[in-house]
Amino acid sequence: MQHDDVIWQVIRHNHCSYMAKIATGIFCRNPYNVTGICNRSSCPLANSRYATIRDHEGVFYVYMKTIERAHMPNKLWERVKLPRNYEKALEVIDKHLEYWPKLLVHKIKQRLTKMTQYRIRMRKLQLKVREKIMTVPRKEKKREARREEKAERAARIDNNIQQELVERLKKGVYPGEIVNIPEKLYNEVVEMEGLKPSPEEEEEEEEEEGYDELEEEEDMEDFGGFPTDELLEDDEYGGMDEDDEQNKRRKRAGSDVEGNDDKADRQRAEV
Repeated sequence: MQHDDVIWQVIRHNHCSYMAKIATGIFCRNPYNVTGICNRSSCPLANSRYATIRDHEGVFYVYMKTIERAHMPNKLWERVKLPRNYEKALEVIDKHLEYWPKLLVHKIKQRLTKMTQYRIRMRKLQLKVREKIMTVPRKEKKREARREEKAERAARIDNNIQQELVERLKKGVYPGEIVNIPEKLYNEVVEMEGLKPSPEEEEEEEEEEGYDELEEEEDMEDFGGFPTDELLEDDEYGGMDEDDEQNKRRKRAGSDVEGNDDKADRQRAEV
């Protein structure tokens, strides 16, 4: 048998897993609690006859338990679905809780009112288009901060180099070639300040251009041009004539050898 007073004494004065004590009061985290407050009339564990309302995937249900089902934990709570219409839901509550304590019925109706209000607010918020809040990991934040610091340092260095270059160009520190200075940065500084190179630099550039032109002219003189069709034909016929002369020489040499052999045979016959 279930003894409500004994259960309440143990829960209230010893230990309860659902109890939450804070500065403003004592609350209950049990999902079946109708008010969320830890007291004798609202405790679902210390009342053998109890009812509440719960939300399951957007649908409201009335949960009721009685002392007759206390020996069957799997069938302890009887569930009744409530219609979406608020007035009809109140009629269903009055019908099923007709002989229940009036205070408990009043709390259930208050809970239904609050749940209906927050369901309406949820629908309105879903219809509104709002920015989605995304969480950023800590490591990513730190990495981005380090990259920003490095970029700022690099920008400061570039600005310092530009200022130093401008000052040196104005003082005429670089009469000749610039060494160990980025060429791109130097050109940007020159264009930004509208500075012109010194006359010595212009003379050196002109000398280099003249020297390059002379080298190109000498290369063009040494180059005889591409071979024409006539020259190619002459080369072919010339090669053929040389081959004919060599063949003739070989034939003459062979005939001379044969003539000498005949003379030797004749002398032997006469002897």
